Amino acid sequence: MAVLTAVFGLWLVLWALVVPAFQAPDEPAHFDAAVHVATGSGWPAPGALHVSNAVVAAQQEQAAGATDPSAGSATWSTTGELLAAHPGDSATVDQMTQHPPTAYVLDALVLRAVHYGSLRWDHALLALRLLDAALVTPLALLAWATVRRATRSPRAALLAPLALFATPQLASIGASVTNDAPVLLLGGAVVWLAVRLLTGDLRTRTLVALGVVTAALVWTKGTGLPAVPFVGLVTVVAGAGVLPLARRLVRAVVVLGTVAVLGSWWWLHNLVTYHRLQPDGYAAIRPPADFPPGEHPSLLHFVDVSWGTIARTFWGSPGQRAQVSIGDLLTAVLTVVAVVVVLLLAFRRPRSGPDTRATAWCLALFPALLLVLQTASSARAYLATTQVAGTQGRYLFPALLALVVLSAFAWRRIPATDRGRRGLATTLAVVAPAVGVYGLAVVSSWFWNAARAPLTADGVVRYGALGPVPFPLVVVVAVLVAVGVAVAVVQVARATGPGGADRVQRSARV
Repeated sequence: MAVLTAVFGLWLVLWALVVPAFQAPDEPAHFDAAVHVATGSGWPAPGALHVSNAVVAAQQEQAAGATDPSAGSATWSTTGELLAAHPGDSATVDQMTQHPPTAYVLDALVLRAVHYGSLRWDHALLALRLLDAALVTPLALLAWATVRRATRSPRAALLAPLALFATPQLASIGASVTNDAPVLLLGGAVVWLAVRLLTGDLRTRTLVALGVVTAALVWTKGTGLPAVPFVGLVTVVAGAGVLPLARRLVRAVVVLGTVAVLGSWWWLHNLVTYHRLQPDGYAAIRPPADFPPGEHPSLLHFVDVSWGTIARTFWGSPGQRAQVSIGDLLTAVLTVVAVVVVLLLAFRRPRSGPDTRATAWCLALFPALLLVLQTASSARAYLATTQVAGTQGRYLFPALLALVVLSAFAWRRIPATDRGRRGLATTLAVVAPAVGVYGLAVVSSWFWNAARAPLTADGVVRYGALGPVPFPLVVVVAVLVAVGVAVAVVQVARATGPGGADRVQRSARV
């Protein structure tokens, strides 16, 4: 398992090195927010923060290098030089103050620790990318532990971290400057603790840990809020048949009370100050508007844009404006196969072993809430502004491990024999990283090779001129990832079946 976790971490590092600066979704705004906090500029009201002139100048240097790479990134300014030469803020709104400042405070601490003022601006940005990669790396370990606990299958557990490779968008987001990185880690921890409760770990420390981690999640980003009703349901369901309903309700009050005391401060502040749970940071630049004469809201248009965008940006559509895609056909195939297999098989009673249906239904609530709330928010924005906005597949990532567990339940029910399960697991262990590698190849060719594939000598030269590190270092990381994935596939192929299961605790202590 240590190998798989290390390989996943290197996979994230590889993405941090390959995607050009400022080309990850909303990365200029995230980086700017971190710099504002690092320089002591505070955290103004939503829509009141503006992108600093220094970050605008950095974007201009990056754009000039992309147009003419002859000078190379070696001539780019340090962050301190940009702040001194370009003081003040631009007219461009930085929407990130619609979120709690939690992630940006952490970013600012790291920037100060690495003396960001003396670093070239792309190296300061890379430092934050590597921080986020480090935060997301434990997701592989959490995937293994969660699936191991839920399925009692060592083979399925080994396959779970490899399943993370099948979502290139996850690597792109997790290795960028973003407030989604701590959300990925904390959301994964919430699902892991929830599964422990649902599979019989009824200890008080597990209960309290779930409340504390959920509180940390909700004061990091609003996409963590659906975790609150999710953990409430989990706490009521966990221990059914062992604890009386009244006892389980009390335990739910303990968890939700912990979340309220530790995690509600930002949201109460919003309700008191703005009379909204989360004000729109884009309100000033995306005001209400009427549909043109003769035009009306179209459900077909909304569904086409909203759900199409969610699917594309869940699997693989990196880039600042999501201009890169792994392809509509591959996205459609992945979406249809994943959804159909989960819906048809994840909620059925297994042929043998413990009944996992209650666990499956509880886990399904988390991504379902994220999807419903995102769609409702987008629909309100569409009716008010005529624009279909706020739809992103990455908004489902807080519940990603719930989806991984549901997939594990479903795929294991297809084969009827252990030999069939071994063959299917080995196939999936090969296919999942292959999708990820394909996504990385698409991104590499798009950004460094003028969208021509495969990567040519011109692309290598271009990276050498504009990349944050020497190209041979990228090759070394890529080789380590390839070797690690090959070792992991062999481990999956050799893994034993359900025997050697975890011992599930049945303690009813509170």
